[in-house]
Amino acid sequence: GVSFEVERGGVLGVIGRNGAGKSTLLKIMSRVTSPTRGSIRLRGRLASLLEVGTGFHPDLSGRENVFLNGAILGMTRAEVARKFDEIVAFAEVEKFIDTPVKRYSSGMYVRLAFAVAAHLEPEVLVVDEVLAVGDVAFQGKCLGKMKEVSGEGRTVLFVSHNMGAITSLCGKALLLSSGQLVAHGKTAEVVDAYLDSTRDVAGADRLAQAKGIGRAWLADAYVSSQGQERVEAVQVQNPFRVHLEVACQERVKAVEVGVRVERQNGQRVFTTGAAPVDGSLDLEPGETHLSFEVPGGFLAPDVYYLTVAIHRPNVEILASHDRLLKVHVLETGSGMWKYSDHDFGCVLVTIPWRIGRDPGETTGVPGAGRGSAEV
Repeated sequence: GVSFEVERGGVLGVIGRNGAGKSTLLKIMSRVTSPTRGSIRLRGRLASLLEVGTGFHPDLSGRENVFLNGAILGMTRAEVARKFDEIVAFAEVEKFIDTPVKRYSSGMYVRLAFAVAAHLEPEVLVVDEVLAVGDVAFQGKCLGKMKEVSGEGRTVLFVSHNMGAITSLCGKALLLSSGQLVAHGKTAEVVDAYLDSTRDVAGADRLAQAKGIGRAWLADAYVSSQGQERVEAVQVQNPFRVHLEVACQERVKAVEVGVRVERQNGQRVFTTGAAPVDGSLDLEPGETHLSFEVPGGFLAPDVYYLTVAIHRPNVEILASHDRLLKVHVLETGSGMWKYSDHDFGCVLVTIPWRIGRDPGETTGVPGAGRGSAEV
């Protein structure tokens, strides 16, 4: 029941929870997986980047893999050679272009794979969340390249959990849930539908459903005010505390308990993790209470959602709850109310200013200026 069309030059975002069918859809479009029924009609060449190293041979060098990938995409050797220097420069792997790619880091792998897919002029470019492997600077380059590709009249399908990237890049989006098409239309409307769907199950119900599953689980989670009452709203100048009750049946070593804070539109603000300096936290059988405080006057007035995960870094995820908690930071004196029609970011900062007639003069009121910064 998933039917849609993408016009030439359109940029379509594909969003949904984990397991919704996003990657499966792209694999069917890329002819990696055959559909059980139905059909997909493509006009023009399609290049896809579905996972790190798609279409690469580990024993071949970066140079050889560029030409191999070009051949897979239907390009002639001359066409690949014409674009070769541009691809290598974009991927920033000049020093290692003649090294077997099995010796590349995951970041180098994905940089070269994306550069090949984007530069060999496919009519349709399909990109999965694989870009999350790259560093922040490279992700920015990729988003810029996808905008450039769409501006040249080519089509882009983009899967991401980053709603900020989806909103800035995609004119339209579709929302999948359990293999079904839930919404399709303007990006802002589809993103709103997705964010609403993540709040369908109350936090307490979600925790109850996960109780006792696995070696460790989240028994309770809540936000409290200074007076320790459970709240969903706080005044902008007041701090609030996030409380987590982690339970486990056996001793679990080298664990991190992490919380990601994001705005209502999906833009990530910051992530914090509970672990000692050496990076390991050992959980004993029973319940362990963890908490941290967000200072007052730090988050700008807005609605924020907190995602909680218990994991052994790069080893296993023990529990994960997307947008489990909500806290509404109310405008009660931040000074930003005067600019309610503008978005100046999500973090409030107080920066000392000097006011005078020359750079060394200190007359004025240091610390009086209030600005905003975005993390």
